[in-house]
Amino acid sequence: MTTIFQRMRAGEPLRKDDPDYARFSEVVARTIRLCVRMNATATKLDQVRSQLSAIIGTEIDESTTIFPPFYTNFGQFIRLGKNVFINHTCSFLDSGGITIEDDVQIGPSVKLTSENHPLDPADRKTLLLRPILIKRNAWIGAGATLLAGVTVGENAVVAAGAVVSRDVPPNTVVAGIPAKVVKTL
Repeated sequence: MTTIFQRMRAGEPLRKDDPDYARFSEVVARTIRLCVRMNATATKLDQVRSQLSAIIGTEIDESTTIFPPFYTNFGQFIRLGKNVFINHTCSFLDSGGITIEDDVQIGPSVKLTSENHPLDPADRKTLLLRPILIKRNAWIGAGATLLAGVTVGENAVVAAGAVVSRDVPPNTVVAGIPAKVVKTL
């Protein structure tokens, strides 16, 4: 029998009537509590790194910088590479998984959401989980939103304010709502 977390990692829908849903809720409550504490008390970058490492359950490399406030709802499915920069007021909904490779820059107020809901009103409280992957040396501009299932290719740029609902090819710039390729690098 698999755990709720294994099923989530496999991309299975997450429903409130799941027999293990209470375990998921416990992690969410812990993560929210730790995020509030981190955002209120961490005054040095190494404190943010240390406290966020406790939230995500993996040591964050000292070359990575996160400016608070930083928000996440689950935390356990975030993976950060080396030399990553995350600016102020970013929000990562990571129940579907978020992986950020080395040398990625993320502007202020960026939202990464690896979760969605079915369109069917009768099933709307279900979470549909699809990972987000941001490949090496990508740059995500201020206020951009990346939706569930998106991969941003190596060296790609997501313009400020873009809403990304499809994969971004490597070495391109995307902009707009929905984001479209506007330039090849």
